[in-house]
Amino acid sequence: MTPVRHFDLGDVPLQTGQLLRQARLAYVTFGELNRARDNAVLFPTYYSGTHADNARSIGKGRALDPERHFIVVPNLFGNGVSSSPSNHLLQAGAEFPSITLFDVAHCHKRLLNEVLGVERLALAVGWSMGAQQAYHFAALFPDDVRRLLAICGSAKTAPHNWVFLEGVKAALLADADFNDGRYARPPRRGLRAFGRVYAGWAYSQTFFRAGLYRELGYASPAALLEGWAAEHEAWDANDLLAMLDTWQRADISNNALYAGNLERALHAIRARCIVMPVRSDLYFPPEDSALEVASLRRAELRVIESEWGHIAGGPDRNAVATAHIERALSELLHDPR
Repeated sequence: MTPVRHFDLGDVPLQTGQLLRQARLAYVTFGELNRARDNAVLFPTYYSGTHADNARSIGKGRALDPERHFIVVPNLFGNGVSSSPSNHLLQAGAEFPSITLFDVAHCHKRLLNEVLGVERLALAVGWSMGAQQAYHFAALFPDDVRRLLAICGSAKTAPHNWVFLEGVKAALLADADFNDGRYARPPRRGLRAFGRVYAGWAYSQTFFRAGLYRELGYASPAALLEGWAAEHEAWDANDLLAMLDTWQRADISNNALYAGNLERALHAIRARCIVMPVRSDLYFPPEDSALEVASLRRAELRVIESEWGHIAGGPDRNAVATAHIERALSELLHDPR
């Protein structure tokens, strides 16, 4: 992995009509672009994840092998590494603008073309919000993506998914210390509540009933909740909300190109696609994925059978799910079409 680099994008006009001033896109790369320039993989980060988390899925002998592929991992705006409420000098905190995945895809396009010399991707892949970013790139630039692997993600945030996010957001906003994003001290109670509520959605009912949390080193559900509370307490509240806002707005058809017609936007994707939801995912369920796959030209729905819920699809989170994902990656990357 190369060190974290920053692409200075300048002032970026956003889909909402706002402006992200002096935007910086943080990214890392693995491997090298080959002479044919046909081995590039776009692997965006997920909600509350960074390039270091994605790196767990990359390595010699893995499907994403830096000795064979040029893997580009851009950090999501709002994650504290790329431009975010917590690190932006001109638009800090509550002044940070709303960013859509339409905006993100165009920034990724500039990074690939202007900085890295990539014109066409061998693969766009991601988990959760990473999958949403991969979907957006494939829909907005259909000639630029040969293959797509969407793991526990969607082309458009479904209504129930949006509702789930409203719930965790409300837990954070209820802390008086939040002060509409202009907090003098971190809203720790709200952050901890955010993490505790989120934990109940990240795993399935069976995960808790069968005591699978023990495989993660937790002695009880209460211990797992405390772990999630502590992890989210360390986050900047405005960063979490900026990424959440982007997630809620995700829709590959919400632009002038497709004018809100999701079916047309999905059908425009030319890549060979494998869509991999987890059977027990509570907010990216297989039923939503099946509806989207029905409108894709060359797509296969492969449901991961796991009781770990959404978390099963994350980078090296669950061995069985990871094996299924590795096979799908290898199949796509070795497909000559």
